[in-house]
Amino acid sequence: MEIPITQSEAWHHLQSDLGGKSFFKAEKLFQYLAILKTTPVGNYLYCPYGPVADGKSSFLASIESLKALAKENQAIFIRIEPLNEKFVDYFPKNTKKSPDLNPKETWILDLTGNDDEFKNRLPSRLLRYHKSAQNKGITIEKSHRPGDIKHLLKLQKSLAEKKGINTFSEKYLETELKQPFATLYLAKYQNPETNQKEIVAAGLVFDDETRRYNLQGAQSDTGRSLHATGILTIQLILDAREKGLTSFDFWGIAPEGAPKNHPWAGFTAFKKTFVGEEVKHAGTYDIVLNPVKYKIYQATRKINRLLRKNK
Repeated sequence: MEIPITQSEAWHHLQSDLGGKSFFKAEKLFQYLAILKTTPVGNYLYCPYGPVADGKSSFLASIESLKALAKENQAIFIRIEPLNEKFVDYFPKNTKKSPDLNPKETWILDLTGNDDEFKNRLPSRLLRYHKSAQNKGITIEKSHRPGDIKHLLKLQKSLAEKKGINTFSEKYLETELKQPFATLYLAKYQNPETNQKEIVAAGLVFDDETRRYNLQGAQSDTGRSLHATGILTIQLILDAREKGLTSFDFWGIAPEGAPKNHPWAGFTAFKKTFVGEEVKHAGTYDIVLNPVKYKIYQATRKINRLLRKNK
């Protein structure tokens, strides 16, 4: 039974540190972390990449457990995202498709095997850039200092303005970095023109017992010309293998057949230069418990999205 970090007890502790309320339940055949979300219309439960179960009967048991929990907390629906896309066949009749929150498709790199097998999965071009990085004035540092998250946020905000995407708050990212499973990587460039070091790329990764998740990252225009993200990604992967982890999750790719102007097209092309495997999840769905309030919630959500889009 594969358990993603977002359905772990460690993620439960993160929710507490963020000031939220969540519920963690681990049984022999299923496990879930349900986060209590509040809206003006009412509460709902959200299971990021969950619940986790080993088969049909245990999945149905997890849903019944979540329904009881929802009733205790006056939730109008339960938002689920099972990793196993086959579980869609077992959803209750009152289940509605919702826009995907976490990526439905991702790219997984196998970190096992001998050195030759492993390195053959990495782009030779990026390995060359990584090998010559120091000669070009690029060094990579690891940090667990919450204050350093400002470097990642600065790069993300610049990217967000160009791509029209949202970013997390500084407080949220700082709280993530405080967790024992998180590490911030910073790529620094010694600029010969200014004789100053500048942050040209940054990445925030999460590790569980077997996998590294590459959740947050960004680079500057200078970093792009120096291939900083490629160099940094190679370091993230090498460190994960050295740590004894067995896989690396690139955290999201554009769906198969997506148009060339898809927001993730560039990211996807980069990730697929690594010899990995595409993994598909079920996607995001809502199990509706109160149809009337759920319709009001959906209408309100649609209006809010239009207002943000037109700002």
